[in-house]
Amino acid sequence: MFAIRSGLGISSVIILRFFDRHAFRSLSDQIDSLCLQLNSQTDDRPGYRAKQLAFSASLLASGSGYTGPFNTDITLIFKHVVTNIGNAYNPNTGLFTAPVRGVYHFDFHIFGHGSTDPTSAVLVKNGEQICTSYTRQPSGDQKASNGVSLLLEIGDVVFLRMWANSKIYDNTHRHTTFSGHLLFTM
Repeated sequence: MFAIRSGLGISSVIILRFFDRHAFRSLSDQIDSLCLQLNSQTDDRPGYRAKQLAFSASLLASGSGYTGPFNTDITLIFKHVVTNIGNAYNPNTGLFTAPVRGVYHFDFHIFGHGSTDPTSAVLVKNGEQICTSYTRQPSGDQKASNGVSLLLEIGDVVFLRMWANSKIYDNTHRHTTFSGHLLFTM
């Protein structure tokens, strides 16, 4: 800052310039300090980049047909992988394994044709049933969906289970899907 006042001598202007530089350095130091604090709160690892995780898969790799009915519950294995960023979904087992602690969102859609057998699936986390999708009607097409956001720890496992005596249809139009993605780490 410069003050223009009559009666100020050269020495007064030099003192004002000194204080302006000192104030500027002080503000600059404060900004640098705040930036360091913000960066350390985000993550203190060098080269940190937020984990990116997302998958989406449909039930059948090719062709068309029913899975089920079976006389026992089964794990559904979604074989046609559309997206698997981070490779947390295993298309050989149907299991999603959380690689980082965070909040994840999962959704699933199941399809069937009218039948006496229901079309049903349940989302399971570490053996615990979390949410269900179920439909049954004697004729016509039927579709059911559900979704949930879950806090997962490293190593938690999420998958879909089809209940006994149910059946689910899929074809190359990809009616039956299972998807999930990391919303944010914790």
